[in-house]
Amino acid sequence: MTNKPATGVIHIIGLGPGDNALLTDDARAALAEATDLIGYVPYVARVADRPGLTKHASDNRVEIDRANHAFELALQGRVVAVVSSGDPGVFAMAAAVFEGLDFGPSEWRSVPVHVHPGITAMLAASARAGAPLGHDFCAINLSDNLKPWDLIEKRLRLAAQADFAMAFYNPRSKSRPEGFGRTLQVLQEECRDARPVIFARNVSLPDETIRIVPLNECTPNMADMRTVVLVGSSQTRVLDRPMGPIVYTPRTAPKARS
Repeated sequence: MTNKPATGVIHIIGLGPGDNALLTDDARAALAEATDLIGYVPYVARVADRPGLTKHASDNRVEIDRANHAFELALQGRVVAVVSSGDPGVFAMAAAVFEGLDFGPSEWRSVPVHVHPGITAMLAASARAGAPLGHDFCAINLSDNLKPWDLIEKRLRLAAQADFAMAFYNPRSKSRPEGFGRTLQVLQEECRDARPVIFARNVSLPDETIRIVPLNECTPNMADMRTVVLVGSSQTRVLDRPMGPIVYTPRTAPKARS
């Protein structure tokens, strides 16, 4: 008979953008070992029930509470899966778990923690559109729940001035509908062109929609919390084809071309 370990283990798992076909084999194997599943309600619901698996679903704004719960369960010898959509290291639970570890009891540091990457929304959206993130790009979370709007605006302006392509997470919610409008205003002030903007909603799911809109024609109602927004750089191009357009950003910067 195998002795139960003194401590369990925590697996921080990325579930990908939505379609189970995009879940990695590594993530599937970690989920199969889990005795306990922790995460935001809709993400926990994506994992099928099975004997021996206990689900602990919680609200969207209790990341540190979830992290603390994971360590408490692991110290009881449980195999804990902490799940996020997309990749757990991109605006998701990996940082929260390590923050909990950083400020938690010293005995938590003996718990093995493994991060299992997933396909994040910006990469899934980029693949659907072509290669808009093919050159230098940055990702910005537009939610001001954990940082002030002044900091978001500063980063937006600097990214636009540096001519990055950009990926925006959490662009517009019912509780803060004005934020994305302010984002578009900043971009239009800084960019002053019609570079392509991609609105990718529910990427990889049956109701997926991909819209390509010139920056100067974008409106706030084109995005919601289920949308990831990709903004091209000044060099991003749109290729029209009979089967639909392709958006890509060349890998060579203009001054480097011969």
